[in-house]
Amino acid sequence: MRCLLLAFLLLGSLPVVALDRFQVEGYALPNGLQLLLKPGTERGHVAIRLVVGVGLDDFKCADKELPHLLEHLLFSGVDDSGEGGLEERMQALGGEWNAFTSNADTTFVIEAPASNQRKVLDLLLALLTRTRIDDKALEAAKRVVEREDGGHYTHLQRWLDRQDLGNKAGNQLAVELGLRCAERAEVQHLTLARLKQVHKEWYAPNNMTLIVVGDLDRLLPAYLERTYGELEPVEPSVHEALAQIQYSAVTKRNLTRGLVGNSAKLHWLFPEPVLEQQHDETFDLLKDYLDWALYRQLRLARGLSYGPWVGREVFGGVGFFSLNADLAREDLPQAEQTLEELRAGLLKDGLDPDSFMRIKRAAIAHQTWAVQGNSALADYYWGALGDYEDGRFANPAVRLQGVSLEQANQALRELLKDPGYLRIEKPLLSDDELVWALSGLLGLLLLGLVVWQVRRRRRS
Repeated sequence: MRCLLLAFLLLGSLPVVALDRFQVEGYALPNGLQLLLKPGTERGHVAIRLVVGVGLDDFKCADKELPHLLEHLLFSGVDDSGEGGLEERMQALGGEWNAFTSNADTTFVIEAPASNQRKVLDLLLALLTRTRIDDKALEAAKRVVEREDGGHYTHLQRWLDRQDLGNKAGNQLAVELGLRCAERAEVQHLTLARLKQVHKEWYAPNNMTLIVVGDLDRLLPAYLERTYGELEPVEPSVHEALAQIQYSAVTKRNLTRGLVGNSAKLHWLFPEPVLEQQHDETFDLLKDYLDWALYRQLRLARGLSYGPWVGREVFGGVGFFSLNADLAREDLPQAEQTLEELRAGLLKDGLDPDSFMRIKRAAIAHQTWAVQGNSALADYYWGALGDYEDGRFANPAVRLQGVSLEQANQALRELLKDPGYLRIEKPLLSDDELVWALSGLLGLLLLGLVVWQVRRRRRS
């Protein structure tokens, strides 16, 4: 009866309902598989996302590549035709697919003609359940993962990582604080038995969400219950606790990037305090506000940086907020002073009310056109699964509207009250320093030649 009612809902969905991206029909099959089905406005097309709740953060440093390697291994083939035959079958259905492994999940991304949506889902199910995982396929997958990660991890690269010479500023700070592994995870030691264990423990219906957006087949609910509903659930695996700050880090550090050059990058990073309400919306508004403040101060007022920017990123269980700028090497002192003055002014006076309201209205207006098309909708649902409840996703515009100036100022003061971590990336030598070094070396050579000539004459 549930499938019949859902089929009528899909058939009778009016365009005005389809435009409400926050209302989505979702339910769980008896085996625990979560389904999200949304009729889209684009005809003849479906966007499919299968989200598996296993990612890099679920494993220790040495085994971080396990879910990534398994993701590649699952495309090895379901019959004697191998990887090529699997791709040919997808091509014959007019679809295309890929997969991505993040810190939190592994997601299979498919775009396909609506007329073949059930056949494409059949192929995805075959990939999940019938992929031939053997030693030959494992070695091929290991080579692919190594190339994606930058090639074979040499002793030199490992040494550079240990000296903080191989990481970007945010990654370097995360390593220093104990939030990120110091060295790149390798794959050669990962065994077939270990990968099969990961597949059995994590690739289960009660650890998956299937999202389908677009021109939905009226028989899709019944099809999914008949096919994907037959997958066997497992006892849920325990996720690794997210890393927290374990060590202290110096407040200012220069990072060498390259040998010679006159450019530099400044990164000022602050751990985000955890807010009880509207955390992301508050810091997103602060990001937009400070984006404008940096642009106004570093580019318009002082001409120091063409495109300064504000960033947000997460390492382990800690979020970081960063002020960033591309600079000329000689402008670093002035830029540091400008940013310190900006921080002091914000701590003293808070946000400008008029500017905050203007930026807040722009952020709310952005939501009216932020997600367009079946694929964008599917990606949006993928990223916002934590906000889904009772058939609806939380409306970001409403949550943004609820962020007050007082709340934003309080979050800002909590963010900036500590000095943060300043990281400056620049080459070892400037162009002038290289010229002086070469000149000095040439001078020493000439002096040595003169001394040698004098001694030679004295001996003769």
